[in-house]
Amino acid sequence: MKHLFIPIFTLALTLMPFAAVATTYTIAPGNTTIQFKAKIFRIMSVKGAFEKFKGTVDVDEADITKSKVEVSIDAASINTGNDMRDDDLRSPGFLDAAKFPTMTFVSTRVETLGAKLKVTGNLTIKGVTKEAVLIVDGPDSLHDKLNQGASVTATVNRQDFGVSADAVIGDEVAVTITTALGKQ
Repeated sequence: MKHLFIPIFTLALTLMPFAAVATTYTIAPGNTTIQFKAKIFRIMSVKGAFEKFKGTVDVDEADITKSKVEVSIDAASINTGNDMRDDDLRSPGFLDAAKFPTMTFVSTRVETLGAKLKVTGNLTIKGVTKEAVLIVDGPDSLHDKLNQGASVTATVNRQDFGVSADAVIGDEVAVTITTALGKQ
C-alpha cells in the first residue's frame, strides 16, 4: 500500500497546475456604478443609477468560459436625481421595491466575443426571471493582481419583467456598469 501511495501522490502533484482554481473577486461598491438610461416621449432620456448592490465574480484564468458572476441590487436604491420620480419607480407599477426588494443576476454561461466576453445569465426583476446577456470589456488587472476592472453593457426590455406602467417610457432600458473588483 505504501508503494502505491507515492506514485499516486506524485501524479496528483504533477497535475495540480492544470486543475484550474477560480479567483473570487468582490464588487467594490465605492468604485462601481450601475447606471441605466430609458427614453421618454421617444426623444428625451431619463438616466439613473442603483446605489446599493453586492456581488462576486469568480474568474477562471485558465479557462475564462468557466468564470461565474452573481450580483444582487437593492431595488429601492434607485436614484434618478428626482425624488418624486424615484418614488414612482419604486412603486408597484414599476419595480415594486417593497414587495420585490432585490434584483439579481446569476450567470449561466460565459463566451469569448473577440476581445470581450458575452455573459449570459438569469436576470430577476420584480419576481420574474428571464435570460439576459451582458457584454463585458475586461476583466483587466488594475494596478496589481489583487484588483480587476471591467465595463459592462446590456439592454433589457422592461415589459419582459412586468415593469409596465407609464406608456411614455420606452420599453428598452440600456444598462452600463463600470466596476472595480477586489480579490477576496
